Amino acid sequence: MTKRLLWYPAIIGVFAFLIWFILNKGQSLPMHVAATPAPHVTPPAVVKASWLQYLENLKHPLGLLLLQIMFIMLVARFFGWLANKVKQPAVVGEIIAGVLLGPSLLGWVAPSFSAFIFPADSLKTLQFLSQIGLAFFMFIVGMELDIQKIRQKAHDAVMISHASIIIPFFLGVSLAYFLYTRFAPVNVSFISFALFMGIAMSITAFPVLARIVQERKLTGTPLGVMAITCAAADDVTAWCILAVVVAIVKAGGLVSALLTIVLAVVFVAVMLFIVRPRLEKAIRKHTENNQMKRAVSLAFFVLLLSAWLAEVIGIHALFGAFLAGVIMPSNTIKQLLTDKLEDVSVMMLLPIFFVFTGLRTQIGLLSQGDLWGVCGMIMFVAVAGKFGGSAITARLMGQNWHSAASIGALMNTRGLMELVVLNIGYDLGILSPEIFAMLVLMALATTFMTGPLLDWIGYSERKKAAITRISC
Repeated sequence: MTKRLLWYPAIIGVFAFLIWFILNKGQSLPMHVAATPAPHVTPPAVVKASWLQYLENLKHPLGLLLLQIMFIMLVARFFGWLANKVKQPAVVGEIIAGVLLGPSLLGWVAPSFSAFIFPADSLKTLQFLSQIGLAFFMFIVGMELDIQKIRQKAHDAVMISHASIIIPFFLGVSLAYFLYTRFAPVNVSFISFALFMGIAMSITAFPVLARIVQERKLTGTPLGVMAITCAAADDVTAWCILAVVVAIVKAGGLVSALLTIVLAVVFVAVMLFIVRPRLEKAIRKHTENNQMKRAVSLAFFVLLLSAWLAEVIGIHALFGAFLAGVIMPSNTIKQLLTDKLEDVSVMMLLPIFFVFTGLRTQIGLLSQGDLWGVCGMIMFVAVAGKFGGSAITARLMGQNWHSAASIGALMNTRGLMELVVLNIGYDLGILSPEIFAMLVLMALATTFMTGPLLDWIGYSERKKAAITRISC
């Protein structure tokens, strides 16, 4: 044992001496000198000795990105925890955190720190990371859709979900008529502006709604099943409409728009009727042979291919990621993929998206009283269209008023999906900073009010039942 211990310093010592010997001898070798004088470079020893080098390392793109991610995760988790304390989904707190880290609070209170932690030249990297996170998240949302449940309650669910889209869409387009002259960006046509205002009013946040239903233990109830089915049908329809709207906006001309829409229809048909059965067969073969890595690799390839094709066609990569999730076969691969992606996308990448959205949201632009009046009008139209349209249609479909109002409250939840749509509109240059800020506030308010609305509806129903018992 003692001999073995002696070998360690002997080997290290001998080779360390040889390295020193070669380095020492090498200093006598002639150095190649450039014909023109080389620019002055600070000697490495001086640089290392200076504490300023560490500040420079902080400004390095990779160092800064890692610092941003850690900072965002800490703040998002804290606000998510606060949201849970007031019986709100964590995503509400994370969205609020994103807005507060932007110019609306941090940039206003501590502009120097904000400029240090989120310099303008770093926002592109954050945007790319957030888009990757969104693609993964939309893939998970697509996998969570239960097509069988939609088929079982297809008639009522499709009626309610489509009414909850067409009514607020109409109100959004009507509102755009009065806002276009003042708020539309330069060189944006009324059709583009109005279509995006319509789709912004029509979105329901399926993932947030599903989590609210789960937290309130409504998953197995008729109300919970109906609400989730309506939201799923709403999600599919709204994303298809959004794809068409993006195609029209990007194409510019009527012929180009029609070509893009035709390509989008062909793309969806190929994914559903050609890729899906072959993918199911291939993944079943891999899982039966216990080749899970190959199955996961194939699923990721389909996700990337679908997102790329959607982006090339002109209907946005997020729609392709969503569609890739929809066509995933219903077996263990879905759970495996969700386990692999959900934590990374939800815990790390989605908060980056919220902060990136917050950095774009300038609530300070709404400095005039009449702008807050416009914001209030947007809020009223959004709630009236989504809550009112869903509740009234649900009542017409045979639901009692309690269930109808509850469905309306849940369908009024916008959350993350609304922010995705708003960022697409902002990237395309259709939404001005003022309208973008107003719509972000609307998304926050409508998501935040879901819990209190459900509590109020439940309280009203219990109070009514108590009065009925007393009168009997």
